[in-house]
Amino acid sequence: MRSFFDSSAFAKRYVDEDGSGRIEEICQHTSELALSVICVPEIVSALNRRRREKTLSAPEYREAKTHLLEDIRDAVIVNLSPGVIERSVVLLENHSLRAMDALHIACALEWGADNFVSADKQQTQAARKAGLTTLLV
Repeated sequence: MRSFFDSSAFAKRYVDEDGSGRIEEICQHTSELALSVICVPEIVSALNRRRREKTLSAPEYREAKTHLLEDIRDAVIVNLSPGVIERSVVLLENHSLRAMDALHIACALEWGADNFVSADKQQTQAARKAGLTTLLV
């Protein structure tokens, strides 16, 4: 199974919250895992926000970042190509999405994901309408 994770879902691997267990299950059944090129910066940004808010300690941040960087060694990273940009424009014109959410969906479409995994209900609805099988975590 080829699974594409958006940042909201993949971040649950590094911070224990609702849906973290489900993400681990999905990862166990995934033969190929893909992420958008914007995923890692988005997750690092979220981890740093938690660190500033003091809901994540400095050692927890370092551990989470180390695990993230280890995980992406085996992941397919989908870059922002002209095809991805074209798809994201169509998604933005047809759905109420944030730009980054549209880019994640466009990357999944371009890669040919079997599953699109997200923690964002509005994003998964748009992904489903665009033809992706979605998993909301």
